[in-house]
Parts: sequence; structure tokens; C-alpha cells
Amino acid sequence: MADTSLQIRLSQKLALAPQLQQAIRLLQLNRIELREYIQEALDSNPILERDEGEAVQEAPDPGESTPDASPDQPVEESLQEWDFEPSGHEQWLETSSFEGYQGEVQIADSSEDTLLDHLLWQINLAHFSEVDSAIAGAIVYALDDEGFLQESIQEIRASLAPELLVGEDEVLAVLHRVQRLEPVGVATRDTAECIRVQLSALPSDTPGRDLALRVARDYLDLVAKHELTELRKRTGTDEESLLAALDLIQSLEPRPGARYDNRRDEYLVPDVYVTRVEDEWRVTLNPENEPGLRLNNYYIDLLRKSGGKDAEYLSGRLQEARWLMSSLELRNQTLLRVSQGIIEIQHDFLEEGELAMKPLVLKEIAESVGVHESTVSRATTRKYMLTPRGLFELKYFFSSHVRTDRGGTASATAVKARLQILLENEPEGSPLSDQDLSEVLRQTGIIVARRTVAKYRESLGIGSSNERRRLYKRNAGRI
Repeated sequence: MADTSLQIRLSQKLALAPQLQQAIRLLQLNRIELREYIQEALDSNPILERDEGEAVQEAPDPGESTPDASPDQPVEESLQEWDFEPSGHEQWLETSSFEGYQGEVQIADSSEDTLLDHLLWQINLAHFSEVDSAIAGAIVYALDDEGFLQESIQEIRASLAPELLVGEDEVLAVLHRVQRLEPVGVATRDTAECIRVQLSALPSDTPGRDLALRVARDYLDLVAKHELTELRKRTGTDEESLLAALDLIQSLEPRPGARYDNRRDEYLVPDVYVTRVEDEWRVTLNPENEPGLRLNNYYIDLLRKSGGKDAEYLSGRLQEARWLMSSLELRNQTLLRVSQGIIEIQHDFLEEGELAMKPLVLKEIAESVGVHESTVSRATTRKYMLTPRGLFELKYFFSSHVRTDRGGTASATAVKARLQILLENEPEGSPLSDQDLSEVLRQTGIIVARRTVAKYRESLGIGSSNERRRLYKRNAGRI
């Protein structure tokens, strides 16, 4: 007979107060999503109503609250405690689309469904667990219009926290499943990975598949340059087999979202304004960010007079209304403080332009504001700032850095601006190679490797020196 015993165990659990959960959720919403969220709250909560006047009625004294009292710890202090892994961008090989692509021409889908809608529909039908479904949703929302993944595994993981704490291996496993959804190859990090995923999904007996996988893994840059002789030498195969593999590669779609027209007419409205008052740059919130909510006096009087289930229901709605109004106020305060922190560091940009942009990471703003990096990330995602130099997403002001010969650092944005100027003024007869550009930048005190120059050049949408040389010749011939 088994022995029975009594044991006492001490364990820690992560518990989020409902108000904290709501504050975190509201912080990451953009203006349109926030408007919809508030409208749903107004439709479902009779105690909440819009304040058509200038002032918002204060919530009743907490002593009149329901038994579900708000947590003792302030929400803003709680937001500072979450210790996530710092979100960083993974570096991936960037391969441009093939020049002279001979595959099937893709026509944009004229239906209203976007790539996002199509993927979310498939996720709802697939056998994803509740956790995997949340991860898949975060991955889909991190895609660009062409279907490529724009966030790293660490950033996706951090975006799910603290409501959902998952490991990087779990995110990676779900990512592989999403990449096999239709269109196959979606959520890949670059063209090379997209091609490899599509090839892996083909039947194993597909002619040329194995060689095509090898070429896509190791020699896709040679394919883009049409260097067939070098390809035969590297792969050690005959011309017929190589051409069959290349035909297979070119029959695939290098841009997974090309069939979908993801462009929608969208008017960007700033969340914050930056103006200069005397010698200072000041940040103010867009008045439309403050929805003007108040408590309905009729239902509050009814709560004081009623009892039983009616009082219990109204008390619950009163607590929800308080939490929402408090969370909205916290959201605005956080957005304002983060924006002000950005401007204090990037004020030179406002006066001199991109060349004066300074390196900036989330950690610097988090430390100056007194919150965690994940809070800054949420506060800057899909939020826009109107400045005298134009409208910018708050994330635009964050950039990595490169070294200078004096031991300092320069912003990647500033380096791109310098690179743009160099390329616009290069001699048409002899375009500057990436190595030449690297040397010119080094002479100005900026140490940038040739590969980094190539990456920045491609991000600016500018072709290689060979492509520019051909373009200059064609333009000269037309004249």
C-alpha cells in the first residue's frame, strides 16, 4: 500500500490584474483600433457615455466601488516590472528579386480580401491550439505588403508578453507552420528563404528539386547575376540539369504576397504634434486621442438606490468604466512621455534633417521615461508624429549605429542620407561601386563595411553599380 504524505510547496505565479491587462492592450492599439475598442465599450457598458463638453466627469470615490477593487499597485509602476528579453533585429541575407524574371506573371487579386485576411481565415480553420493561434496571429500582423516577415523571433515573442509567455522555439515552430499556408512561402525573412520553403513543399520526385534547393540555399546571388558558367562550376553539374533547376526556381514566386492587393486608401493622422515654442521643441497630443468619456449620472444614481443582482451588475460595469478611463489616461501619458523623450534626443533632426539623426534604441527611451523596453515598443508601433519636417512613425526615430573613426557612433539613418547624396551626385560615366562608397564614407569618418553599404543601398531602392551603368547608357541612348 502506497504511503500518503502531506507536503507544502512554495511557488510563484505570474498574475496580471485586469486593469494592467487592459492598459497593456490599449497601449499597443493604433487610433483606428482604439476608436473601435472604445465604441465597443460604449455599446456594452450603459454607465459609459461620451462627454460632448470639454471636461470629463471624474469617477466616483473608490469607497463606493464594487468588491472588485482596483489593484493596490499603480498600473504605471506595474508596467515597469516586466523583464522581457530585449527585442533586437536578427540579421538575414537580403536577396533582391530576379532580374528578367520569366515565371508566371502574377496579377493582383481584385477581391477585397487582403493577404492578412486570407491568412487569418486559414489560421481560424487550421488545427492550431489557442496558444499557437495567438502566436500565428502575431506573426501575420508582422508581415509587410509583400508577405515577408519584418520582425525577429525575439520581437514577436516580446509582443505577446506579458499576456502570453512563450519560448523562441515555440514561435519558430508556429512560424514554420505559417510558412506552409497559402501562399506557400509567406512569413519568410527574404527571397532566398521564400524560394527554399516553396521548393521544400514540392513533391520529392519533382525533377530538379534537389539541385534547385542547393542552388537556392548557396548560390541564389549567382542566379540573380545570370552567371551560369560559375554556377555549373560550383554545383559540378551539367548544363541540362542546371537549366532544369533554374526553370523550377523561376517558376516560383519570389514575393509571396504578390497576388494580393494589400494597398488600401489610408489617411494617416498624427497621434502627437511637435512644435517649436521659443527655443524649445514641445510635444502635444492630438486632441482626438482623448475620446471624452464620462459616467452616466442616471445609472450611478440607480446603483445607489438598487440592490441585489441589479446592483451587482451595475457595480461591475462601474468598475469596468473606471478601469477604461484610467487606462486611457495612462496610455496618453505614456505616449506623450515617450514622444517627448524621443524629441529630446533627436532635436537635431528637426533642425537639420536626416544627416543629423542620432543612433537611438528602445532601451535609451525606456530608461529616460522609466518604463520597460516592451512598453516603449508598444507605444511607438503604428503611432505617428507630425513635425515641421513631415509625418513620421515614431519607430522611424530609432535606428542602429555604425562606428566612426573617432570612436563614436553615427545613426544608420544619417548614413543612408549621406549615401543617397553620394549616389545622386556620382558621375554617370563611372558609377561608384559598394566598395568605392565604403571608402568615401570612411574618408568622412564613418566606418561602414561593403556589405552594409549594399544593404543600405538596396533599402533605398537603388541598384548596383552595374545596373546603374546600364541605366545611364540607356538614358544616354534615348537622348
